[in-house]
Amino acid sequence: MSEGATTVALPTSVRRRGPELSVPVRSAASILAGLMLYASFPPRTGWWLAPLAIAVLTAVLHGRRRRAGFGYGYLAGLGFFLPLLPWVGVYVGPVPWLALAAIEALAVGIFGALAAALSRRPAAPVSIAAAWVVTEAIRARIPFGGFPWGRLAFGQAEGPLLQLASLAGPAGVGFAVAVIGTAVVTTVIAARERRPAVAMGSMLLAAVAFAAAPLVGMRDSARFPASTVTVAAVQGNVPRMGLDFNAQRRAVLDNHVAATERLAVDVASGRAPRPQLVVWPENSSDIDPLRQADAHAELDEAAAAIGVPILVGAVLDNGDGTSGNSALVWDPVTGPGARHLKRRLVPFGEYLPLRPVIERLWPAAAQAGRFIPGDGTGRVELNGVPVGVATCYEVAFDDAVAESVRAGAQLLVVPTNNATFGRTEMTYQQLAMSRLRAVEHGRSVVVAATSGVSALITPDGAVTNRSAMFTADVLVGELPLGTRLTWATRLGSGPEVLAAAAVMWILLIGRQKAHTHPITKTGSF
Repeated sequence: MSEGATTVALPTSVRRRGPELSVPVRSAASILAGLMLYASFPPRTGWWLAPLAIAVLTAVLHGRRRRAGFGYGYLAGLGFFLPLLPWVGVYVGPVPWLALAAIEALAVGIFGALAAALSRRPAAPVSIAAAWVVTEAIRARIPFGGFPWGRLAFGQAEGPLLQLASLAGPAGVGFAVAVIGTAVVTTVIAARERRPAVAMGSMLLAAVAFAAAPLVGMRDSARFPASTVTVAAVQGNVPRMGLDFNAQRRAVLDNHVAATERLAVDVASGRAPRPQLVVWPENSSDIDPLRQADAHAELDEAAAAIGVPILVGAVLDNGDGTSGNSALVWDPVTGPGARHLKRRLVPFGEYLPLRPVIERLWPAAAQAGRFIPGDGTGRVELNGVPVGVATCYEVAFDDAVAESVRAGAQLLVVPTNNATFGRTEMTYQQLAMSRLRAVEHGRSVVVAATSGVSALITPDGAVTNRSAMFTADVLVGELPLGTRLTWATRLGSGPEVLAAAAVMWILLIGRQKAHTHPITKTGSF
C-alpha cells in the first residue's frame, strides 16, 4: 500500500500536523481495530469496544488515498471476520470459513476507501458513520442474497445503544456506534489543529448519540402492551454434536416429543403454568410428518398431551428431490395446519448457487441441500395469536422479520438448529440478533433451539429465561404481545437509503470544492 501526495480541499489556513505514521503501524492498527470489533460481540459483553474500534480505524484512514484506505479497511475486515466466523467451518474444514471471511472483509475495504475520501470533507464524522451503514447494507444484500452477520448493531445487545433500534433499526444503532467513534477522532484531530469549535461540536455529537438511547428506552418500556401470552419453548437436544445430527433424526424427534410430554405432566400437576402455545426448534422433525405415518402419530400424541398447538420445525419432502424447511402448526384436534416455509436459505448449505458450475469447480459442494424457498409474509396463527416466524438464518435479515410484523404478528419466534455448529459462538451471536429484533419491532421473541441456546425475550430486549447448550430443557413464561408499529418497522430500509444519499452528496460537494480550491498535502495523524 503505497501512499503519496493527494489533492484535497482544505481551509485556506494550513493546519498544524503531527508525525506521520508508517504503513506497518497503520496496518497493525487496522488489524487491531478489527480484533477490537470482534471482542465487542457476544458471548462477550464489551459493547463499548465497538465505537473504540471505529475510532482507531477512522484515525488510520484519516487523510489517506482511497487505494490505501481500501487496503487498511480490508485488513480491519479480516481482523474482524476471521475470529467471528470460524463456526462456519467447524465440521467441514477451514475453506468455507476463510473464503467467507475474505469476501465479507471486502465490505470493510470499501468502507476504508469511502472513509479516506470523506475524512477531509465537510461533516466528516457523520458522513463516515453513514458510509459504514452503507457498506453494511451492501453486504447484507450481495452476493447470493447477502450475509448480514457481524453488523455493528448485533454486538450491542448488552449496551444502552440497543434501544435506538426501535427508532431506526439496526442501521440506526450501527450509525450511533460509528458516529461516536468518528466524532472522538475528529475531536482529537481538531484539538491538535487548534480548531476548538470543531472539537467542541464533535464532542457534542458523540454525547448526543450516546445520551439519546436511554431516553428512547424509557419511552418504549413505558408502553408495553397489557395483553400477554404464556409460551413454552422446547429444547429436546440431540444425541451428539456434528453433521451426522441429521442421521439421528428419529432420536431428535423422540427427544422433543418426550420433553413436551414431560411438560404436560408438570402442567397437570401444577408445577408449571399451562402454555397457550408451544414452539419447537428448526429440524425438530427431520422426518416428514406429512408423509411418514409414525412421525405423524408422534406429533399427534405430543399435541394431545399438552392440549395446545405446537409450532413444529419440520423438513417436508416435495417429492421431486427438493425439500422445504417449514415451521408447521400442529393442532391437538385437527393435526397439521398452517405453515411457514423458510424464505431466506443458507447458500452453500441449504442450497447451492450456480450448482452446475460450482460442482465442477468444487465437487464437495454437491453435498449442499436442495431446499426450495417459501413465500408469504412469515405470519401464522397459533392458538389465535398472530406469530411472525424467522427460522434461524432469517433473523439476520431486516426485511424478513419486518414483513411479518407489518402483516400483523404480535409475537416473534425464532426456531433454530445450531447443533451442526457445536459449542461455538454462533448461537450467542444469533441470540443477540433476536434481542435486537425484539427492540426494533416492540415484540417479544421466543427462541427455540434444538440444542441451545433457547430464550424468552421481552420487547425491551431483556432475556427473562434461557437454556444451556446441549441440554434438554423447556422454557415456560408469560410474554407481552405487541400491536403497535415502531418507527423502525415503519421506516424499513429508509435509514440506509438516507445514509447512502448523504455519502453521495458529501462526496459530490467535496469534489466540487477540490476542483475550485486544490491544495496538495500528504495527510497526517
